[in-house]
Amino acid sequence: MFKAITSKNLFINILFGIFLVLLFIVLFFYSLGWITGHDKYEKVPEVIGKNVNAAIDDLKARGFQVEVVDSVYDMNAQRLSVVKQSPEPDAIVKNGRTIYLTINRLEAPTVEMPNLVGLSFKSAQLYLESLGLQLGDTSYKPDIARNAVLSQRFEGKEIKQGTKIPIGSRINFVIGSGIGEYEMEMPNLVGLSYYEAKALLNSMNILVGIPIMLDANTNDSSKTFVVKQEPPVFFEPVPGQFILNKIRPGQVIDLWLSSTPPIMDSTGYPKN
Repeated sequence: MFKAITSKNLFINILFGIFLVLLFIVLFFYSLGWITGHDKYEKVPEVIGKNVNAAIDDLKARGFQVEVVDSVYDMNAQRLSVVKQSPEPDAIVKNGRTIYLTINRLEAPTVEMPNLVGLSFKSAQLYLESLGLQLGDTSYKPDIARNAVLSQRFEGKEIKQGTKIPIGSRINFVIGSGIGEYEMEMPNLVGLSYYEAKALLNSMNILVGIPIMLDANTNDSSKTFVVKQEPPVFFEPVPGQFILNKIRPGQVIDLWLSSTPPIMDSTGYPKN
């Protein structure tokens, strides 16, 4: 048995086996660089701003793998364009590396419009920006609420709270400019319908207070008439002396309404 183990043929076979193992190890490490792409590097091109399909074609043509991992919305970027890539442009990576892309959405997400009426202009602007909305045009109207938002408008129309609009939309404001500097004669509203009185006051930039209904059973203001106004047309500093009142744009007139029109005298004023 000992002779068999130490025989020449067995010894040669063992040496041959060791040689094959060493050869395999050498060949494995020699080819490892080829298998893994070792020593083959590529500079990552910049594809930010490109259309996603064009970016994918460009990267694949250079031997990279590509994966779109996220989408965001950027109002300043083209729709379906690349807004972020990883690795970043000009990074040196192995050939065949996966490049991860973030693209801009095709459609803008929507938000609910808040009620900004009554807020200061600055507060309303900051609120808009926090929602991803933009400040559009601002106009000014005489109003006692100086620098406050009187009206919020979108695409030329008043926009109500809760209306869904795309992020990035432009909201226009009407801002109170305070009480006007010039005085006007107090208009006589008694005898006019409620809507006639409102139209006249709006044309003069005078505010209408909360209407006071004198008829308990009347809820439809469109069928009412002004029977009293405050301030009145005249004031009486001393008995028998009547002086025409003055009013400025932005001030308020309160109206008393009734379903029955007042009886007017020949001068156009209500009879006592």
